[in-house]
Formats: sequence, structure tokens, C-alpha cells
Amino acid sequence: MPSRLINVIDYCDFPTEDDSPEAQRLFHGRGHAFPGLEHITIDWLPPVILITLFAKEAPDEYLKLAERIQDFLPDCQSVQVQHRYLNNGPIDVVKGDTIEKLIIQENKLKYQIQLGKSRNTGLFLDMKHGRSWVQKNSYAKRVLNLFSYTCGFSVAASAGGAKSVLNIDMSSPALSRGRKNHRLNQQSLDNIQFQKLNIFKSFGRLKKKGPFDLLICDPPTFQKGSVDIKKDYPKILRRLDEFMAPDASLLLCLNAPELSSHYLLENMALYAPAYRFIEQITTPEVYKEAEGKGLTILSFKRDG
Repeated sequence: MPSRLINVIDYCDFPTEDDSPEAQRLFHGRGHAFPGLEHITIDWLPPVILITLFAKEAPDEYLKLAERIQDFLPDCQSVQVQHRYLNNGPIDVVKGDTIEKLIIQENKLKYQIQLGKSRNTGLFLDMKHGRSWVQKNSYAKRVLNLFSYTCGFSVAASAGGAKSVLNIDMSSPALSRGRKNHRLNQQSLDNIQFQKLNIFKSFGRLKKKGPFDLLICDPPTFQKGSVDIKKDYPKILRRLDEFMAPDASLLLCLNAPELSSHYLLENMALYAPAYRFIEQITTPEVYKEAEGKGLTILSFKRDG
């Protein structure tokens, strides 16, 4: 069967002149909204186009796609293809320069990302609206950022005037990148903390550090030996009262295809009934989902 890869061009959400400096997803096939193209995503990480394949394609097919995409993005200096169906997600540079480290921009904030060293670049673009929500809702707040990764939420909170931020993650390299992200934005680290901790063994420490006014919880779906979010999320929710302030807000995130917003709503009702649901934060429009299995972002507020 002939490849339909070149058809992706017809569905790409190319940037306008006004937003071309901003990093963004151009095409999201993983939402199953485009039959036959479920195995591909395309990101614009100026000046790099990153094509990610979740199933094997012939090199001549993705080379044709790379050449066509370049026609729409004259500032492109490199087209790279990541093979996520292989261990560690190796990357091939198929057009232009070999660029591994770069600084991208989102909502006028800067983040360092790295290509070719791991399966993930260092910033999840589908969380753009979540970071924007944090920036708008963090003024004068004491923020707890669980599963902080490279601290994108922390950068947004600091930009929004947070009183303090505590970033918790088990990865020292991720936290180190988080410090760099703050410095990229000329943000003081005086009130920003970075702690390498296993969250599920550290509730006592969180209680001593609290209370917090805003919790951000964006866990991985599964990490062998540390996180299985279906069974582990309730462990966090049932302990909220120990380290959150009386009028605290929550931003709870979930990216597990087999789970939905109902999972979070049901577990909040069961384990944290003092918090009422406020709103669901949408993902950017390009993340079309045909089966309702995409990223979930919900906000809650504690009633005194």
C-alpha cells in the first residue's frame, strides 16, 4: 500500500508570521483524527522541524515530507526525524544542520530543549495552556510542583509572580535543566527550590514545607519501579489536606490513554471531597482527539 505520509501537509497547522518564533505542534496524528496517519507528529521548534514516527516508514517517504514542510517554513535550518518505535527514540538529521541543543519560546518564555539524547525533548508542547493557566493563577502563591521534570510550570509560576516554588522530581538532570530554564528567563532562584525526592516517600517533608497555595501535579503514566499512576494518583489525593492551605487551588494533569477525566473526578470525590471542580483546561486546537484519550488538565479549588 502506498504511504500516505505526504498527505500530512494538507492537515498541518503552520504558524503565521506573528507566531512563527513560537514553538508549536504542526500536526498531531496520535489523536486518531486522521486515519492512516496515527503514527506521526510534527513539531516546529525554531529553527528545527522535528518529525516523530511511532511506526516505521521508508526513508524516501519521510524525506519527501521533509522537503515539502521546508517550503512552508523558510526559517527552518534543520529537519530531523525521531524513530520512537525504536528503543531510546534515535534521531536522524535528514535536511540541513545537526542541531542538538536549542532554546525555544512559548508565551514569551524561554526553555532549553535537547534533541537526540532521550525520547523526550524537555518540554511537552501539549501542556502550553496548562503553563499559561499557572502563569495567570500563581501571583503571590506558594507553589508545589510535583513531578516537575524540567520545571516548565515553575518558570511559568515565577513569571506570574509566585511567592515561592518547590519543584519535586526524581531526576537530577531534569532538575538541573529546570535551574537553567529559570536562568534563561532572568528569574531569581532565591525563592525557587529543586529537590530530588520520591514523592510517595516524602509526604512528611511536604507537610513541613507547606502549606502550599497551589499544587501542580503532572505525573508520568508509568515508570518502572517508581510510578504507576492508575494506582498511585490516589495516594497523593488522600494526603492533600496535610500540605495544602485552606483555600488552595489544584492543577491536576493526566496523560494516560486508558484513563479519562472521570478517573480524576471520581478519585477527587472519594479522597478529596473538600475540593470542588472548577474547569477543564483545553489543549491547543492542533491536538485533535477522535477517541477522547488525550491529555486531561483539571483545576480544583478547596472550600476553606
